[in-house]
Amino acid sequence: MKITEIKTARVSLQAGASRYNYCYVRVYTDEGVYGTGEASHVDGGWRGSTQSMARIIIGMDPRDVDACFEKIRRSYIFRGGFSGLGISALSGIEVALWDLAGKAQGVPVCRLLGGKFRDRVRLYVDSARANCGERAQELRANGFDAVKFDLDDAANPHKIDAWNWSVKPDELKLIVDQAFEIRDAVGSSMDLAIDLHGRYDATAGMKIAHALEPLNLMWLEEPVPPENIDAIAKITQSTTTPICAGENLYLRYGFRELLEKQAVDIIMPDISKCGGLSESRKMANMAEIYYIPFAPHNNSSALSTVADAHVCASVPNFLALEFHRYGDPIWNDVIISDEPAIQDGHVMVPDKPGIGVELNDEYLEKNNQEEGELWQ
Repeated sequence: MKITEIKTARVSLQAGASRYNYCYVRVYTDEGVYGTGEASHVDGGWRGSTQSMARIIIGMDPRDVDACFEKIRRSYIFRGGFSGLGISALSGIEVALWDLAGKAQGVPVCRLLGGKFRDRVRLYVDSARANCGERAQELRANGFDAVKFDLDDAANPHKIDAWNWSVKPDELKLIVDQAFEIRDAVGSSMDLAIDLHGRYDATAGMKIAHALEPLNLMWLEEPVPPENIDAIAKITQSTTTPICAGENLYLRYGFRELLEKQAVDIIMPDISKCGGLSESRKMANMAEIYYIPFAPHNNSSALSTVADAHVCASVPNFLALEFHRYGDPIWNDVIISDEPAIQDGHVMVPDKPGIGVELNDEYLEKNNQEEGELWQ
């Protein structure tokens, strides 16, 4: 079996007042078997990068997933083979290769990754700034037991200015009061995470983490930007509030220092951005050495969410997978599956070959807001 062609699809879907944009990759072979993946957090240069990468592995056996991945990555050593857009584009190819490899061998991807520790993958719902009481009640009714809200606010009236991310006393009080109100609204039995999006300095992050200790959070996410590992380590080591980070890191090499310094309590790689399925599983294995849970970031479509679930099922230290599209009325429309992708607050890991679901090309061709052919 040999790779003959790789195509991409850029999809823009309108649902009410919301627009959803997704980037897909499809790998074709000389035996008619193909695989589909998704890349996240990419910009307009993504398609060109993907096509350049495709030329590197045309003719290779797609079942040699890691070899294909490394051949591209090493060829890109001077063009983003360590982080950023290059790795995110490569992630889409890697996921497609795993889908193809599973189909070619008649087994689900998780079987190729070492098998399953669990049949269903727990989700936590990113709720941004939704009404916390109403959201918690609705989530519980639908089987979810974990939720995340945002507390960073550039428009906070007590801020020094839009550029400074220190925290003044009144600003700190407002943040903390909101956090306590959220905990009261969601109740003590629901796992609660708070996201700061890396928008505070080290002292402010530490003050917030200390003030939230009574809330028994699942985690406090990215209190400081990702560039300085020592800064986040200092916060983590100073508080009983669990600290989570990693959505802005790439490859297992990007997690090495974070883990060696035990700078966080939980890691959250974005699987369709940071290197793909195999690479993320290696990150989880590295984290397990330090007894650190694995809770992937995810704001992609149903295809990527189901693909991510194969990794989450294959590692023992999985905690929760992010679900960023709660309430999206077209969530299941972009894929073809035997049953809804999400049931009772969990992704049910498919037993069908490959990822276990197919992209709904007919639906996408009909509803895509982008011009031109779906696959290019």
